[in-house]
Amino acid sequence: MKTSIVFLLCISVFPGFSQGRVVRKDETGFAECNVFFSGQVPPEGFTEPFHVKICQQYNKEPRFATLYSTKDKIPLYSAFKFTKPAQSEEENWLVEPQIDDPENDLHEMVHEADIGGSVANLGANQALTSDYVGSGYERGLLNPSLLNEKDFQMATYTLTNAVPLSPALSKSWHRDIGKVVEQALIPHCSKMDHLYLLAGAVPSRVQVKGKVSVPESLWLAACCDAPEGWSLGLVKKTNDENSLADLMVRELEKQLLPGVQLFKGNCGKDKQSQKKREAVLQAVSQIRSGEQEGTNNDQETKENGLVGRVAGIIATPFIKLLELFIYIFVELVKFVFYFLWLVVKRVVGTILGGVCSLWNGMVSYLKAISMVLISIPYDVGRVIINIFLGFLQIVQDVMSLTYRILSIPVGFVLHLAAFPYRSICAIPSVLHDMATGILGTFSLVIDATATVLHGFYYLAWHILKRFVPKGSSGD
Repeated sequence: MKTSIVFLLCISVFPGFSQGRVVRKDETGFAECNVFFSGQVPPEGFTEPFHVKICQQYNKEPRFATLYSTKDKIPLYSAFKFTKPAQSEEENWLVEPQIDDPENDLHEMVHEADIGGSVANLGANQALTSDYVGSGYERGLLNPSLLNEKDFQMATYTLTNAVPLSPALSKSWHRDIGKVVEQALIPHCSKMDHLYLLAGAVPSRVQVKGKVSVPESLWLAACCDAPEGWSLGLVKKTNDENSLADLMVRELEKQLLPGVQLFKGNCGKDKQSQKKREAVLQAVSQIRSGEQEGTNNDQETKENGLVGRVAGIIATPFIKLLELFIYIFVELVKFVFYFLWLVVKRVVGTILGGVCSLWNGMVSYLKAISMVLISIPYDVGRVIINIFLGFLQIVQDVMSLTYRILSIPVGFVLHLAAFPYRSICAIPSVLHDMATGILGTFSLVIDATATVLHGFYYLAWHILKRFVPKGSSGD
């Protein structure tokens, strides 16, 4: 789980991750990659069940679209727009796991070496790097990297955008397409963003290692969907690296599958400018003438290179020694960079581990806050229920008290009703008792007075007896 989180964090922090999303059947066209087609409508007529639509992405942005044949293991076409000429080329080849294993969790293109055993049937529906090794063929790009820059260029280096080409043909294809687009197509389209390009390949029966089809021809279709627009098709036969024929788009469509229409509404055929198209064809013709002159010059250079080869044989030992020193220097530089990479990797791993821990803490904190916020309505509801239950208890007590008041014994009521009678009958007895009490009180007062007088007499007698002399006591 932690590894997955770190991997996701790496995707969000570092920009070098390419995604090639396989478009689902329930999605329209190429989904978010429809912007690379005129009128956002992909070519029609490519309906075989082994045709797979891929929205090629890089840094979470669509870069171009590809229709891939899992039968021939090559792309049938790639749709793209011209961005800017590439300043440098950095090859970073990737494969698409979902073509071989649609149920796989890897939704982005990855290095073939990094897949391991996580993808079932790897290579069953697509070409791999191993298919090109030792075959004499190169991975030729339909959407050339040299017509793209930065992220658009990085996105082109995927095996779902490559077809087997001989080294000479691959170089010729990229050179011709680059010159045609930059020198003939772009200058004659009033809005560069409205120039839609389709580069494709026609599979043949020749296969590399009995698996990957070698194209019998390469083609380019261009549509300038703008005021004074035009459309154009170009075809290069793979058996002649110097060939480059121009033709109408409708003629090009006839050389492909039956019923194919490359551009919606034939790229606004009724509104196309014939003058502009002729200017484009003239520019293409000049480029083609220049290529032919360059080929002748190359032949003359080969004839004059005999002396150079002899001199090269003499200088070979010294060159080899120089190459040895250069190799040692390069290996030392590589070792230094590798060491620095390990240090950076360790530091970045530590930082990512800290970020992961911080993220887990934030998630726990937010979870606790969420639980408290969720418990507030529960507590309020419980208080309301308790208040309601208390009210019901009060009502119950009032009803119980009322019942008890109403259930007073009948005897008490009878006694209460007989109270006046008994009170009147008791008056004589009360008066008698009062008279007895008064007489008793009077008798008690007389007895008390007699007792007091007797006490005073007794006290006086003892005093006289104590203080009067005994001689006169007889008197």
